[in-house]
Amino acid sequence: MQFHDRIFSFLTQALLVLFLATCSQLSIAKNELPTIGEQYMDVDIVDPTRDAGYVVGDILQRKITLTVKQPYELITESLPIVGYEHRYRGKKSGIELVKINQSMDKNADSETYTLDLSYQVFKTDRVAKPAALRAEVIKLRHTKTKEVVQYRLPDFAFRISPLSLIGQIKLDEEMYPFIPPLTLDSQPVTFNIKVLSVILALALLGLLYIFGAYAWLPRMGAPFAKAYRDVKKLSDSPEDIKQAVTRVHQSLNQTAGGSLFNNNLDAFISQHEAFLPVKSEIEQFFGLSHEVFFEDASQSLNTESPKAWLLQFCRRMRDCERGLTPDPLQGNA
Repeated sequence: MQFHDRIFSFLTQALLVLFLATCSQLSIAKNELPTIGEQYMDVDIVDPTRDAGYVVGDILQRKITLTVKQPYELITESLPIVGYEHRYRGKKSGIELVKINQSMDKNADSETYTLDLSYQVFKTDRVAKPAALRAEVIKLRHTKTKEVVQYRLPDFAFRISPLSLIGQIKLDEEMYPFIPPLTLDSQPVTFNIKVLSVILALALLGLLYIFGAYAWLPRMGAPFAKAYRDVKKLSDSPEDIKQAVTRVHQSLNQTAGGSLFNNNLDAFISQHEAFLPVKSEIEQFFGLSHEVFFEDASQSLNTESPKAWLLQFCRRMRDCERGLTPDPLQGNA
């Protein structure tokens, strides 16, 4: 008899526990908000392109587009909160929402919300572990009856990989076969290379224009550019020096549009102001010309190296006719 009493007592307690559990579940189900009808919601979700290979510190981007149709409106306070770390079975999941950008477009009969969510991984382990961006629950309100309903956004499951494997390994064996190749964004580098290439090309073009001796660009085939090439081919012999001086006279006359000497130099400078910085050098050239053609040929010239001076003089005159500011002339006639 005593044994039967114990059996009866045990069954009674078991039925009581089952009854209480059923009541609890019914209470929870009773308190849960109703789900909004599918006809009032359009949802588009763009999840990360891969579901594996994430390590601690990685960011997962998720874009959600919600279109809420009348008579419902979104309760923005029910959106996910930045800094909230999800929990699974009472433990922190290691996945935290670190950023949310939201925008809203209002139409005649609906409102479209765009949510850009950034989740960061804050945990690691010895082996790959499953994780998930949890199913977010948002709430909506009926604009007339004020009834509050809910909509559950689906979760996104993925796997978190360890930073390294356990034990002694080889680097080429540490990568998992399902991880895509790591890529770097080359657009900033490519853009910088293009900009620097353009700058380099312009710099080279400028140097070519300044120091070039051939008529590749406009105003590069002027008289003194040609004279510079001709004088450069001559030697330092007295006959070649006379020929070089004659060649420079030809360029001066061609530039002035007539014969140019000291007596009409001021008039030439007033009409060709670009040659003002080399006025004194032109006068020195006339002095050198007088030494070459009218003084005793047995006497050495005052200029130590006539050809070198003439080349410098032609280069400075070439800069002037190109609209450039010539450098100071080295040496005196």
